[in-house]
Amino acid sequence: MSDKKIDYSDLSSGSENDELFVHHRLVADNKQEPLRIDKFCVNFIKHLSRNKIQNAAKAGCLRVNDKPVKSNYKIRPNDVVTIVLPRPVEEHTVIPEEMPLDIRYEDDDLIILMKPAGLVVHPGVGNFTGTLVNGLKHYFEQLPDKSNEGDRPGLVHRLDKDTTGLMVIAKNEIAMTHLANQFFERTVHRRYVALVWGDIEEPEGTVDEFIGRHQKYRQKQAVFPDQDFGKHAITHYKVIERFGYVTMIECRLETGRTHQIRVHLQHVKHPLFNDPKYGGDRIVKGTIYTKYKQFVENCFKLIPRHALHAKELGIIHPTTGEQMFFDSEMPEDMNLVLDKWRKYRTK
Repeated sequence: MSDKKIDYSDLSSGSENDELFVHHRLVADNKQEPLRIDKFCVNFIKHLSRNKIQNAAKAGCLRVNDKPVKSNYKIRPNDVVTIVLPRPVEEHTVIPEEMPLDIRYEDDDLIILMKPAGLVVHPGVGNFTGTLVNGLKHYFEQLPDKSNEGDRPGLVHRLDKDTTGLMVIAKNEIAMTHLANQFFERTVHRRYVALVWGDIEEPEGTVDEFIGRHQKYRQKQAVFPDQDFGKHAITHYKVIERFGYVTMIECRLETGRTHQIRVHLQHVKHPLFNDPKYGGDRIVKGTIYTKYKQFVENCFKLIPRHALHAKELGIIHPTTGEQMFFDSEMPEDMNLVLDKWRKYRTK
């Protein structure tokens, strides 16, 4: 049996991670008498309603022995029950706030939007207002069908405060449960574009390292040798363009740990360009000449954040089952810096 506790202490960063949903695993006793699965789950999982279990079943997120079942399934001895649910709503109430939302697609079940740099995704310590969720709360309240329920509008993943790019937002609980399960099962396509320090030798590679909270600096994450302190994380990268002292790469995620790309790239000694938290806001590679130093400082001014953009997003529609793919343009600040490095390389 599992009743996983959720760590809310890093919500203010708007980090993308896998703790926006909870995975429960229950094993029936070998003398278990026939019992509806929704009643069985309610008996063992705190604060869970039969309605949520039924919605999970509709979304295909309720399984017995790895096979989806309906909510009226009768539990049998030694059955292994797994259920993926959206994270419980926090105790504080989200304040609706009007703000511009760059919506790229919308239907009755979901929204695809572009998150700008500087926007915290989720309310948390020090950020109870002015977040994307505050804006979504206001937006949903203006919809004629009031399709979204609760204080946490359909959040199934996050992006760091200064990461730009595409996000999917669920508009109802069934869609939210279905999408959360896709992130949990690692079937969501996510492609990021990043500018990193150094000339990466290999054209492509994979970082497969455990990530957990830094033991000294609690607002940071770090790589650990095993699962005693971290969670398994996999990042694939591929070189797009080389500039000598910096490299433009694409990153594809198999997992969604907090600060995953930033931590993994720092670990392989190629931190994100201008990432102050992970050592990219200083000259990591290059010459000692004053002109070069001035050039890099000018680049930092053009992009006063870490150079990371969530460019592509692919999901399965929670209602139609259709494979959906979305692409986005590069943000202006990254384009400006890339152009500047291209000119510098040809001098």
